[in-house]
Amino acid sequence: QVQLVESGGGLVQAGGSLRLSCAASGSILAINDMGWYRQAPGKQREMVAAISSGGSTNYADSVKGRFTISRDNAKNTVYLQMNSLKPEDTAVYYCYAESENWSDIKGYYGMDYWGKGTLVTVSS
Repeated sequence: QVQLVESGGGLVQAGGSLRLSCAASGSILAINDMGWYRQAPGKQREMVAAISSGGSTNYADSVKGRFTISRDNAKNTVYLQMNSLKPEDTAVYYCYAESENWSDIKGYYGMDYWGKGTLVTVSS
């Protein structure tokens, strides 16, 4: 019952920048970790960046120093600022969020939700 919608993808030249946004909506009790994965053609999905509800961040080595993840808890939105883009950054970028859920059996627990993805293409 939680929906994630990404935006901000597009076509850029190598060395350029893009800013991705992902807004969560629906039956949200609370959101814990949020972040971004990406999947290039013919490759498996890989984690790009993650951020906790307290603001702690984690980055893939390939993007460290170039990408910055941030979030606005009041808006249930996570951002990914991508600078110095390289052709190898070309991929579909997927937003995820671990949202707190409740059930009669389990009580409160975290469950992952995924967006449908936004395409980033970096030309050389």
